[in-house]
This record gives sequence, structure tokens and C-alpha cells, in this order.
Amino acid sequence: MRENGRVGVIGAGSWGTTLAHLLASKDYRVDLWVRETDLCRIIAERHENPDYLAGFRVSENITPHNDLEPVVRGHDLLFMVVPSHVYRQVAERMARLIQPGTVVVNASKGIENETLLTMSGIWKSILPNAGEIEVLCLSGPSFAVEVIKELPSAVTLAGENMQTLCEVQRVASTSNFRVYTSLDRIGVELAGALKNVIALAAGACDGLGLGHNTRAALITRGLAEIARLGVRMGANPFTFSGLSGIGDLVLTCTGDLSRNRTVGVQLGQGRKIKDILGEMRMVAEGVKTARSAYFLARRMDVEMPITERVYQVLYEDKDPRDAVRELMERDLKPELDNIPHCIPR
Repeated sequence: MRENGRVGVIGAGSWGTTLAHLLASKDYRVDLWVRETDLCRIIAERHENPDYLAGFRVSENITPHNDLEPVVRGHDLLFMVVPSHVYRQVAERMARLIQPGTVVVNASKGIENETLLTMSGIWKSILPNAGEIEVLCLSGPSFAVEVIKELPSAVTLAGENMQTLCEVQRVASTSNFRVYTSLDRIGVELAGALKNVIALAAGACDGLGLGHNTRAALITRGLAEIARLGVRMGANPFTFSGLSGIGDLVLTCTGDLSRNRTVGVQLGQGRKIKDILGEMRMVAEGVKTARSAYFLARRMDVEMPITERVYQVLYEDKDPRDAVRELMERDLKPELDNIPHCIPR
């Protein structure tokens, strides 16, 4: 990867804009794809993103574009930061522009509803030839507004080639943004997607006024079922005790800046999901991921009772109080099963 070269960032929401600013502040020339025409003009003229990061000035090294081509073509490093439900659509548009050998860093968190693929899986289905591009995953406890404020944060970068990981690690790290590497891409991807589902449940518990004991139990048992699915799909169990696992899970389940937790709080207070989403500008990824996770767990024959109840609350109009009662009244069992890696059931 070239020093002080050009980097493409696809997606100008809060996280995409923050990553673009972080890279631009290191003197990389950043081309940023902005879907909205008016927002693209505002970023170009005023160097701020009032829709997603009001009050923050972003680096003048960022060049916004409405057209995807100048952001993708000729760049050997791309950061993909679009909502998971449009990920395939955007990736397919990029496929005809992307050059062999390009490194794509996926910073989106989700599982595709129709195929139950992770974001790297979507790339593999679009560009099946091995080696055509290299896909990494960036995930961890990182609220965008705190990163752009330069508050100390740490995340995990996962992929299959340690040399590439170390190169991108160097590109993305700053004195306030520490990047660790991992060879467990599937584990990091699953942890980043599924923690949003558990955050919906944690928020619902808070909305119901169930207290700190309940939230702690919910987070712990949520981690158990995330790890159970991850190990079934080939992940390293220790990934789930790291930044992209318990780190991101705790942040998203407890932080007031968490969109998924906020949605969950309102569900617990009795509001309907369609009304909540109708008032939101930003995407709460856990709502769509809950559907994917529910069907993925069934496909993999993995028990995920919290995820199942979240799906039922969102898509079958189950009362959150009934969901809590059902979870508490399930058959009693040991916390740890005598299975490989001692992953809890």
C-alpha cells in the first residue's frame, strides 16, 4: 500500500465520514462516496456532514463524490461503510470498477437477509475468483462521534493474510485509534453483526425497567449464543472475549449513543417497531440482522433463545414481557456444556 496515497471510502454516514476524516488527517487523499447529492455539495463546500455528524469539521483532504467510479477506480485500498441491506447492490456496482489486488476493508455490520451471508461472503459471491480482491473486516467498540472527537478507541482488523493486515493496520492506526489484527474474519464479522441483536434485547430490558442484574445476565447469555454460532461456523472462540466480541457487545448494550439499544428501549416501553423506525434517519442494523440471525441459527442447528425472542418481538409482535418470561422459564441446565471449547449453551 502506498504511503500517502489515495484511499476510497464508500458511504458517508457517521462511521464512513469518521473513517474518511481519520485517514485524511494522516495526509491520505480520501475520495468519499456520498449517496445524497445535497450532502455531497455541503461536504465539499463546508467540510462538514450536518446530517450525521453535526458540529464537526472534517479534513480538507476529503473529496466527496456522488459518482462511485472516481472513488473506486485506481484505488488499492477501499473502506466499505454502507448499510448491510444495500451492501450487495453497491458492491455489484463496484465490481466492474475494482482492480485486481485491491484490498476492501468492510466496516459494515450485518448479515444479508436473503442469503444469510456476511459482508465478505457477499464479495465472494460477486467475485468468486480467489485472489481477485482481498476482503478485511474492521470491527470493535467504536462510536463514531467519540472517534472523531479523538477519544482513545481500539478495534480489530481481521483477514486471512497477516502481511496485508499489518499494512492496513499501519494505515488506519493513530495515537487515538488503536488497531489490532486477527486472522479470524468470520468470528469478527459475526460478533459485529450479532451484538446489534443482543443490544435490542438489552434496550428492551431497560425500557421495561428490569434493572442492572437483568442487563448483565442478558449481555452474558447473549455473548454465549453469539459464540455458539460462531464456533459452529468455524470461528476462534477466543475472538468473542476480545474487542470485536465482548468489547463491542458491552458498548452497544449499555451506551446511550447506541441506535440499537435506543430502539430496544422504545420496544420495551410499548412502542411498535414500524413507528420507531419511521422516526429514525440512521440505520439500526440489529432490526434486519435479527431476521438473518434467526434463520441462520436454524440453518446451523444452533440454539439462540435471545435472538429468537428478539425476532419474535420484531416480526411476530410478541410482547417483550412475554419474551423475558419465556427466557427465564426455559429448562434448567449447566452454564457450561462439555463440548469442545466449553462454549456455554
